[in-house]
Amino acid sequence: MSEVSHLLESLATIVGKDNLKTNPADLAGPLTDWRRRYHGKACAMVLPASTQDVSAIVKVCARHRVPIVPQGGNTGLVGGATPDASGHSILIKMSRMNHVVAVDPVGNTITAEAGVILSDLQAAARASSRLFPLSLASEGSCTLGGNLSTNAGGTAVLRYGNTRELCLAIEAVLADGSVIGSRQGRLNGLRKDNTGLALAQCMIGAEGTLGIITRAVMKLFPLPRAQVTALAAVASPDAALRFLERAQMHCGSTLTAFELINELAVTLVERHFPPARYPFATRHPFMVLLEISDHDDQAHAMQLLEGLMQGALEDGMIGDAVIAQSVAQSKQFWALRENISEAQAAEGKNIKHDISLPIASIARFVEATDAALQQAFPGVRMVNFGHLGDGNLHYNVSPAAGASDQALLEKQDAINAIVYAAVERFAGSISAEHGIGQLKREALRLHKSGAELAAMAQIKAALDPLGLMNPGKML
Repeated sequence: MSEVSHLLESLATIVGKDNLKTNPADLAGPLTDWRRRYHGKACAMVLPASTQDVSAIVKVCARHRVPIVPQGGNTGLVGGATPDASGHSILIKMSRMNHVVAVDPVGNTITAEAGVILSDLQAAARASSRLFPLSLASEGSCTLGGNLSTNAGGTAVLRYGNTRELCLAIEAVLADGSVIGSRQGRLNGLRKDNTGLALAQCMIGAEGTLGIITRAVMKLFPLPRAQVTALAAVASPDAALRFLERAQMHCGSTLTAFELINELAVTLVERHFPPARYPFATRHPFMVLLEISDHDDQAHAMQLLEGLMQGALEDGMIGDAVIAQSVAQSKQFWALRENISEAQAAEGKNIKHDISLPIASIARFVEATDAALQQAFPGVRMVNFGHLGDGNLHYNVSPAAGASDQALLEKQDAINAIVYAAVERFAGSISAEHGIGQLKREALRLHKSGAELAAMAQIKAALDPLGLMNPGKML
């Protein structure tokens, strides 16, 4: 029996033959990333049903010196869950580990397995009159484990923080198959626990390079009694920042989301997602999507938002405004924002930048970098949108009208160099919420200090001395 055959037989013993996939038709989807930029190979895909399964799988792979790539919903944008082209890896698909273990409405926590779909986690919280506030455009298919592994952000970071801030405990399988974070199968979801190093924090944002997250305890919040959504037209990012300051002063902690969207982004959504339509009578360079969540009632929330909009209109801070009058209209407003990435994909290739900047510097960054790109590559179209309230901008470059996708992609390195140099100049980060994966691995070396890179490499070597955990990602 060959070594590969022995490996596959051992894995089939752990999960059952039906949960070990080697047929190319079964592997085609999981081996291609969401943007279809990366196409990997694997000798098999295995679907565990428990932490014990994952531990046993990792021990077998370690014994055979076989690389391991964990994958959740495969919605990542940087190739972080796609194996390399060698075909030596085992892909661990977490889709069977999709159970919400417990909801504690008194302690305001929810315990779930890594393969739980984010929207299912939200629904389980809502069924207990609680809110799990992490919200992403891909929430119908992304998973909790993927959210943790990339430290996902989303639309409510302004009020609730990113995934790291929502996590109380993690159970994970390390590279030797040992399990951390639980004792006798129980996770410690304490809000205060100073018993040594916070190992769970090392797993968050590590993209599976240090271990495989299997379960987690996450924070919940009281379900808001009212949510009101609005759109406001603004002339520029600078005007949007002044409006953000006004909104924070006026709405306080009820301000949950504050999203910036440029006119081209909305145009693409109109084109590819009918019957979406522009919300104002005249076109404006930018708009802001904002939402407040109130623990009083709908009338109070509406009054609060109407007061904000009226004052901003009277002062000329915004050019127009519309407040959602129903849940259906609120969903229409959010669809303009959430469908941007899909609309860009339907339009063709684009060069994405998921960056974060000091909030006060965003307008200057956009003005300077837009100008630099136009000078170097006349006619390129900017699709700028993102979470202005927390400084996260999705700064995307599309081809000039009539230019081919391939012509744009040939300029990718030069475009990235301009954008990343500007990010560095304005003291920002080249990855706000999408991670590093394969896409930004080389850029990371230019934007982290030598000491930081060395420390990260030492941690990797200590926890994964054979280099088997999601190799080729991040480091």
